Amino acid sequence: MSRHLERLLQIDNLVRSRQRQTVPSLAKALEVSVRTIRNDLAFLRDRFSAPLEYNRQKGHHYSDPNWRLPSIPLNQGELLALTLGARMLECYAGSPYAEELQSAIGRLSERLPEQTYFNLQQLANQQILLRPGAQTNLDPQIWHQLEEACQTSRQVKMRYFAASRKQESERVVDPYLLDLYRGTNTYLIGFCHLRREIRSFRIDRIKELKILDEKFEPDPNFDVKEYLQYVFQHEVGGSPKQVVIWFDAQTAPYIEERNWHSTQEIENHADGSLTLRMVVSGMNEVKRWVLGYGKSAVVKDPPELVDMVREELEAMNRSYRGIGEAVERG
Repeated sequence: MSRHLERLLQIDNLVRSRQRQTVPSLAKALEVSVRTIRNDLAFLRDRFSAPLEYNRQKGHHYSDPNWRLPSIPLNQGELLALTLGARMLECYAGSPYAEELQSAIGRLSERLPEQTYFNLQQLANQQILLRPGAQTNLDPQIWHQLEEACQTSRQVKMRYFAASRKQESERVVDPYLLDLYRGTNTYLIGFCHLRREIRSFRIDRIKELKILDEKFEPDPNFDVKEYLQYVFQHEVGGSPKQVVIWFDAQTAPYIEERNWHSTQEIENHADGSLTLRMVVSGMNEVKRWVLGYGKSAVVKDPPELVDMVREELEAMNRSYRGIGEAVERG
Protein backbone atom coordinates (compact mmCIF):
# COMPACT_ATOMS: atom_id res chain seq x y z
CA MET A 1 0.00 0.00 0.00
CA SER A 2 1.39 3.45 -0.94
CA ARG A 3 1.99 6.02 1.79
CA HIS A 4 -0.53 8.37 0.13
CA LEU A 5 -3.30 5.76 0.07
CA GLU A 6 -2.53 4.77 3.64
CA ARG A 7 -2.80 8.42 4.70
CA LEU A 8 -6.14 8.83 2.89
CA LEU A 9 -7.49 5.77 4.70
CA GLN A 10 -6.35 7.20 8.03
CA ILE A 11 -8.00 10.56 7.26
CA ASP A 12 -11.19 8.75 6.29
CA ASN A 13 -11.23 6.84 9.61
CA LEU A 14 -10.55 9.99 11.63
CA VAL A 15 -13.25 12.01 9.87
CA ARG A 16 -15.74 9.21 10.61
CA SER A 17 -14.80 9.13 14.28
CA ARG A 18 -16.83 10.99 16.89
CA GLN A 19 -14.00 13.37 17.64
CA ARG A 20 -14.00 16.81 16.04
CA GLN A 21 -11.32 16.97 13.35
CA THR A 22 -9.55 20.05 12.04
CA VAL A 23 -6.63 20.42 9.67
CA PRO A 24 -4.17 20.91 12.58
CA SER A 25 -5.57 17.90 14.51
CA LEU A 26 -5.36 15.69 11.41
CA ALA A 27 -1.80 16.86 10.72
CA LYS A 28 -0.79 16.06 14.30
CA ALA A 29 -2.42 12.62 14.25
CA LEU A 30 -0.76 11.66 10.96
CA GLU A 31 2.53 13.42 11.76
CA VAL A 32 2.55 15.42 8.52
CA SER A 33 2.36 19.10 7.64
CA VAL A 34 -0.82 21.19 7.57
CA ARG A 35 -0.23 21.76 3.86
CA THR A 36 -0.16 17.99 3.22
CA ILE A 37 -3.52 17.55 4.96
CA ARG A 38 -5.09 20.38 2.97
CA ASN A 39 -3.86 18.76 -0.25
CA ASP A 40 -5.23 15.36 0.84
CA LEU A 41 -8.65 16.80 1.67
CA ALA A 42 -8.75 18.52 -1.71
CA PHE A 43 -7.72 15.24 -3.36
CA LEU A 44 -10.60 13.41 -1.67
CA ARG A 45 -13.08 16.03 -2.87
CA ASP A 46 -11.77 16.31 -6.44
CA ARG A 47 -10.77 12.71 -7.24
CA PHE A 48 -13.32 10.72 -5.23
CA SER A 49 -16.14 13.29 -4.95
CA ALA A 50 -16.02 12.94 -1.18
CA PRO A 51 -18.89 14.95 0.46
CA LEU A 52 -16.47 16.67 2.84
CA GLU A 53 -17.73 19.73 4.69
CA TYR A 54 -16.50 21.85 7.60
CA ASN A 55 -18.15 23.84 10.35
CA ARG A 56 -17.07 25.01 13.80
CA GLN A 57 -19.24 22.52 15.65
CA LYS A 58 -18.42 19.30 13.76
CA GLY A 59 -15.10 20.16 12.17
CA HIS A 60 -14.39 18.20 9.00
CA HIS A 61 -17.12 15.65 8.40
CA TYR A 62 -19.07 13.86 5.66
CA SER A 63 -22.43 15.36 4.82
CA ASP A 64 -23.41 11.88 3.61
CA PRO A 65 -22.25 9.33 6.22
CA ASN A 66 -23.07 6.45 3.82
CA TRP A 67 -20.38 7.56 1.35
CA ARG A 68 -17.46 5.16 1.13
CA LEU A 69 -13.95 5.69 -0.11
CA PRO A 70 -13.39 3.42 -3.15
CA SER A 71 -9.80 2.86 -2.12
CA ILE A 72 -9.35 -0.73 -3.33
CA PRO A 73 -11.06 -1.46 -6.67
CA LEU A 74 -11.56 -5.25 -6.62
CA ASN A 75 -13.87 -7.36 -8.72
CA GLN A 76 -16.13 -10.03 -7.24
CA GLY A 77 -13.67 -12.85 -7.97
CA GLU A 78 -10.87 -11.03 -6.15
CA LEU A 79 -13.12 -10.33 -3.17
CA LEU A 80 -14.14 -13.98 -3.01
CA ALA A 81 -10.49 -15.03 -3.17
CA LEU A 82 -9.71 -12.82 -0.17
CA THR A 83 -12.68 -14.17 1.76
CA LEU A 84 -11.73 -17.78 1.02
CA GLY A 85 -8.12 -16.99 1.87
CA ALA A 86 -9.20 -15.99 5.35
CA ARG A 87 -11.27 -19.18 5.64
CA MET A 88 -8.31 -21.29 4.54
CA LEU A 89 -6.07 -19.73 7.15
CA GLU A 90 -8.71 -20.32 9.81
CA CYS A 91 -8.56 -24.03 8.95
CA TYR A 92 -4.96 -24.19 10.07
CA ALA A 93 -4.67 -23.95 13.84
CA GLY A 94 -2.03 -21.47 14.88
CA SER A 95 -1.80 -19.71 11.53
CA PRO A 96 0.08 -16.47 12.21
CA TYR A 97 -1.90 -14.44 9.68
CA ALA A 98 -5.50 -15.60 10.13
CA GLU A 99 -6.42 -12.85 12.60
CA GLU A 100 -4.70 -10.12 10.56
CA LEU A 101 -6.37 -11.22 7.33
CA GLN A 102 -9.80 -11.33 8.94
CA SER A 103 -9.23 -7.81 10.27
CA ALA A 104 -8.17 -6.59 6.82
CA ILE A 105 -11.26 -8.11 5.18
CA GLY A 106 -13.43 -6.56 7.87
CA ARG A 107 -11.97 -3.13 7.09
CA LEU A 108 -12.38 -3.77 3.38
CA SER A 109 -16.03 -4.72 3.88
CA GLU A 110 -16.71 -1.23 5.24
CA ARG A 111 -16.09 0.08 1.72
CA LEU A 112 -18.22 -2.51 -0.09
CA PRO A 113 -21.93 -2.52 -0.78
CA GLU A 114 -23.51 -4.40 2.11
CA GLN A 115 -25.39 -6.87 -0.12
CA THR A 116 -22.25 -7.71 -2.12
CA TYR A 117 -20.28 -8.54 1.02
CA PHE A 118 -23.19 -10.55 2.46
CA ASN A 119 -23.47 -12.63 -0.75
CA LEU A 120 -19.75 -13.37 -0.74
CA GLN A 121 -19.79 -14.42 2.91
CA GLN A 122 -22.81 -16.65 2.29
CA LEU A 123 -21.09 -18.34 -0.67
CA ALA A 124 -17.85 -18.86 1.26
CA ASN A 125 -19.63 -20.25 4.34
CA GLN A 126 -22.34 -22.40 2.76
CA GLN A 127 -21.34 -23.46 -0.75
CA ILE A 128 -17.58 -24.00 -0.43
CA LEU A 129 -16.31 -26.61 2.02
CA LEU A 130 -12.79 -26.30 3.43
CA ARG A 131 -11.39 -29.16 5.49
CA PRO A 132 -7.94 -29.03 7.09
CA GLY A 133 -5.60 -31.97 7.53
CA ALA A 134 -3.30 -32.45 10.49
CA GLN A 135 -2.81 -29.22 12.43
CA THR A 136 0.26 -27.83 14.18
CA ASN A 137 0.44 -25.74 17.33
CA LEU A 138 2.25 -22.68 16.06
CA ASP A 139 2.91 -19.82 18.48
CA PRO A 140 2.08 -16.60 16.54
CA GLN A 141 4.36 -14.57 18.81
CA ILE A 142 7.39 -16.71 17.90
CA TRP A 143 6.48 -16.46 14.21
CA HIS A 144 6.28 -12.66 14.33
CA GLN A 145 9.56 -12.48 16.28
CA LEU A 146 11.20 -14.48 13.50
CA GLU A 147 9.70 -12.14 10.92
CA GLU A 148 11.32 -9.22 12.71
CA ALA A 149 14.66 -11.00 13.08
CA CYS A 150 14.74 -11.90 9.37
CA GLN A 151 13.86 -8.35 8.39
CA THR A 152 16.46 -6.72 10.66
CA SER A 153 19.19 -9.38 10.16
CA ARG A 154 19.52 -10.06 13.88
CA GLN A 155 20.50 -13.35 15.44
CA VAL A 156 18.06 -15.34 17.57
CA LYS A 157 18.61 -17.62 20.54
CA MET A 158 16.13 -20.43 20.82
CA ARG A 159 15.30 -23.51 22.83
CA TYR A 160 14.53 -26.15 20.22
CA PHE A 161 12.99 -29.63 20.51
CA ALA A 162 14.47 -32.20 18.12
CA ALA A 163 11.73 -34.79 17.60
CA SER A 164 14.09 -37.45 16.17
CA ARG A 165 16.22 -37.43 19.35
CA LYS A 166 13.47 -36.34 21.75
CA GLN A 167 15.84 -33.75 23.19
CA GLU A 168 15.84 -30.00 23.69
CA SER A 169 18.87 -27.85 22.94
CA GLU A 170 19.77 -24.17 22.95
CA ARG A 171 20.95 -22.72 19.68
CA VAL A 172 21.96 -19.39 18.21
CA VAL A 173 20.75 -19.05 14.63
CA ASP A 174 21.11 -16.48 11.85
CA PRO A 175 17.53 -16.49 10.47
CA TYR A 176 17.66 -16.29 6.66
CA LEU A 177 14.03 -16.91 5.69
CA LEU A 178 10.72 -18.50 6.70
CA ASP A 179 9.30 -21.37 4.67
CA LEU A 180 5.62 -22.36 4.67
CA TYR A 181 5.17 -25.87 3.31
CA ARG A 182 1.64 -27.06 2.48
CA GLY A 183 0.21 -24.25 4.58
CA THR A 184 0.57 -26.05 7.93
CA ASN A 185 4.28 -26.89 8.11
CA THR A 186 6.37 -23.83 8.92
CA TYR A 187 10.16 -23.85 8.87
CA LEU A 188 12.98 -21.49 9.70
CA ILE A 189 15.98 -21.76 7.37
CA GLY A 190 19.19 -20.24 8.69
CA PHE A 191 22.77 -20.72 9.79
CA CYS A 192 23.01 -22.74 13.02
CA HIS A 193 26.04 -21.74 15.11
CA LEU A 194 25.86 -25.02 17.03
CA ARG A 195 26.17 -27.21 13.92
CA ARG A 196 28.11 -24.62 11.87
CA GLU A 197 25.92 -25.11 8.79
CA ILE A 198 22.63 -24.11 7.19
CA ARG A 199 19.75 -25.94 8.88
CA SER A 200 15.95 -26.08 8.74
CA PHE A 201 13.94 -25.89 11.97
CA ARG A 202 10.24 -26.65 12.47
CA ILE A 203 8.94 -23.44 13.96
CA ASP A 204 6.27 -25.17 16.06
CA ARG A 205 9.13 -27.04 17.79
CA ILE A 206 10.73 -23.80 18.97
CA LYS A 207 9.84 -23.63 22.66
CA GLU A 208 11.41 -20.25 23.48
CA LEU A 209 12.86 -17.51 21.31
CA LYS A 210 14.79 -14.33 21.99
CA ILE A 211 15.97 -11.78 19.43
CA LEU A 212 19.59 -10.84 20.10
CA ASP A 213 21.30 -7.52 19.48
CA GLU A 214 23.97 -9.14 17.31
CA LYS A 215 23.59 -8.53 13.58
CA PHE A 216 24.59 -11.07 10.92
CA GLU A 217 25.50 -11.09 7.25
CA PRO A 218 23.91 -13.93 5.23
CA ASP A 219 26.30 -16.25 3.45
CA PRO A 220 26.60 -14.71 -0.05
CA ASN A 221 26.99 -18.21 -1.52
CA PHE A 222 23.69 -19.45 -0.08
CA ASP A 223 21.06 -20.10 -2.75
CA VAL A 224 17.67 -21.13 -1.36
CA LYS A 225 16.57 -22.68 -4.67
CA GLU A 226 19.67 -24.84 -4.73
CA TYR A 227 19.22 -25.68 -1.04
CA LEU A 228 15.66 -26.91 -1.58
CA GLN A 229 16.15 -28.36 -5.06
CA TYR A 230 16.48 -31.98 -3.95
CA VAL A 231 14.25 -31.82 -0.89
CA PHE A 232 11.37 -34.32 -0.82
CA GLN A 233 8.47 -33.17 1.35
CA HIS A 234 10.69 -31.19 3.73
CA GLU A 235 13.55 -33.44 4.75
CA VAL A 236 16.96 -31.88 4.15
CA GLY A 237 20.43 -33.28 4.59
CA GLY A 238 22.49 -35.94 2.91
CA SER A 239 23.76 -36.07 -0.64
CA PRO A 240 21.26 -36.16 -3.53
CA LYS A 241 20.54 -39.65 -4.86
CA GLN A 242 18.34 -40.98 -7.62
CA VAL A 243 15.27 -42.76 -6.26
CA VAL A 244 13.49 -45.31 -8.44
CA ILE A 245 10.03 -46.54 -7.41
CA TRP A 246 7.69 -48.89 -9.29
CA PHE A 247 3.91 -48.45 -8.91
CA ASP A 248 1.34 -51.03 -10.03
CA ALA A 249 -1.37 -50.35 -12.62
CA GLN A 250 -4.07 -49.58 -10.04
CA THR A 251 -1.96 -46.88 -8.36
CA ALA A 252 -0.22 -45.47 -11.46
CA PRO A 253 -3.01 -42.99 -12.39
CA TYR A 254 -2.82 -41.38 -8.94
CA ILE A 255 0.96 -40.99 -9.23
CA GLU A 256 0.82 -39.64 -12.77
CA GLU A 257 -1.75 -36.95 -12.02
CA ARG A 258 0.57 -35.05 -9.65
CA ASN A 259 3.97 -33.42 -9.78
CA TRP A 260 5.72 -34.96 -6.75
CA HIS A 261 9.16 -33.40 -7.27
CA SER A 262 10.85 -30.95 -9.61
CA THR A 263 13.28 -33.63 -10.86
CA GLN A 264 10.74 -36.39 -11.43
CA GLU A 265 10.59 -38.53 -14.58
CA ILE A 266 7.85 -41.07 -15.26
CA GLU A 267 8.21 -44.17 -17.41
CA ASN A 268 4.94 -45.83 -18.39
CA HIS A 269 4.82 -49.60 -18.93
CA ALA A 270 2.64 -51.70 -21.24
CA ASP A 271 0.79 -53.35 -18.35
CA GLY A 272 -0.37 -49.95 -16.98
CA SER A 273 2.23 -49.74 -14.22
CA LEU A 274 4.88 -47.01 -14.13
CA THR A 275 8.30 -46.22 -12.75
CA LEU A 276 8.96 -42.91 -11.01
CA ARG A 277 12.49 -41.49 -10.91
CA MET A 278 13.58 -38.42 -8.96
CA VAL A 279 16.73 -37.07 -7.33
CA VAL A 280 16.28 -36.30 -3.63
CA SER A 281 18.55 -35.81 -0.61
CA GLY A 282 16.43 -37.17 2.27
CA MET A 283 15.39 -40.83 2.43
CA ASN A 284 13.20 -40.92 5.56
CA GLU A 285 10.36 -38.88 4.03
CA VAL A 286 10.50 -41.00 0.86
CA LYS A 287 10.34 -44.17 2.96
CA ARG A 288 7.23 -42.96 4.80
CA TRP A 289 5.63 -41.88 1.54
CA VAL A 290 6.28 -45.20 -0.21
CA LEU A 291 4.98 -47.23 2.73
CA GLY A 292 1.71 -45.32 2.46
CA TYR A 293 1.03 -47.14 -0.82
CA GLY A 294 1.54 -50.59 0.70
CA LYS A 295 2.19 -53.42 -1.77
CA SER A 296 1.36 -51.14 -4.70
CA ALA A 297 4.80 -49.47 -4.53
CA VAL A 298 8.23 -51.13 -4.70
CA VAL A 299 11.52 -49.29 -4.24
CA LYS A 300 14.11 -50.34 -6.84
CA ASP A 301 16.92 -47.91 -6.02
CA PRO A 302 19.00 -46.75 -4.15
CA PRO A 303 20.01 -49.80 -2.05
CA GLU A 304 19.99 -47.62 1.08
CA LEU A 305 16.29 -46.87 0.65
CA VAL A 306 15.49 -50.49 -0.26
CA ASP A 307 17.06 -51.60 3.04
CA MET A 308 15.20 -48.91 5.01
CA VAL A 309 11.83 -50.02 3.62
CA ARG A 310 12.64 -53.72 4.12
CA GLU A 311 13.68 -53.17 7.74
CA GLU A 312 10.52 -51.17 8.41
CA LEU A 313 8.33 -53.89 6.92
CA GLU A 314 10.11 -56.61 8.92
CA ALA A 315 9.63 -54.62 12.13
CA MET A 316 5.95 -54.10 11.31
CA ASN A 317 5.56 -57.80 10.59
CA ARG A 318 7.08 -58.71 13.98
CA SER A 319 4.76 -56.24 15.72
CA TYR A 320 1.62 -57.60 14.07
CA ARG A 321 2.74 -61.21 14.51
CA GLY A 322 3.14 -60.50 18.21
CA ILE A 323 -0.37 -59.04 18.36
CA GLY A 324 -1.76 -62.10 16.57
CA GLU A 325 -0.06 -64.50 18.96
CA ALA A 326 -1.35 -62.54 21.96
CA VAL A 327 -4.89 -62.72 20.58
CA GLU A 328 -4.61 -66.49 20.05
CA ARG A 329 -3.44 -66.97 23.64
CA GLY A 330 -6.51 -65.20 24.65
